[in-house]
Amino acid sequence: MLILASKSPRRIEILKSLGKKFEIIPSQCAEKSTKKRPSARVVELATQKAFDVAQKYPAATVIGADTLVFCKGEIIGKPKDKQDALRILKKLNGSWQSVYTGVCIVCKDTHQLVYGYDVSHCKARRLSVDELAHYAGKHMDKAGAYAVQDDDDPFIEKIVGSRTNVVGFPVEFYQELQKEFSK
Repeated sequence: MLILASKSPRRIEILKSLGKKFEIIPSQCAEKSTKKRPSARVVELATQKAFDVAQKYPAATVIGADTLVFCKGEIIGKPKDKQDALRILKKLNGSWQSVYTGVCIVCKDTHQLVYGYDVSHCKARRLSVDELAHYAGKHMDKAGAYAVQDDDDPFIEKIVGSRTNVVGFPVEFYQELQKEFSK
């Protein structure tokens, strides 16, 4: 049995697009990290999520993932409220940022574990304060408070690297991890 330890609609959609049959059992862990490096933080959180679900389903192969945005020395996750979303969008406005997604695949019964991260770089358009205020709060469930998959979200003008990574689940990287897991 394959389990996605996430209720993220984007991750679910991407995994389904790969033709995978899987169960959706979101992790209930607290998602806390003391890691300062974005790459280490997303790997740690993805691993926490995967192991949280694997404890209850040790025979299953469990996939955990975590995404964050890094810009101007700050790790940026999901906004806390609309005011925080506006603060985040102002910080990212017109700037390059890095989007990190950690992925962990684990099966406790077979003692298999692979993990790692992917990173993409995005350039945000420079929007007016009024435009930023309009978009603030629209994407409260997304790291960075924006959504590249939404046609009506004009915030990101350029992506260098995996677009699916920016959405929250790096397909190419996941497929490489999956090959390693299957060895």
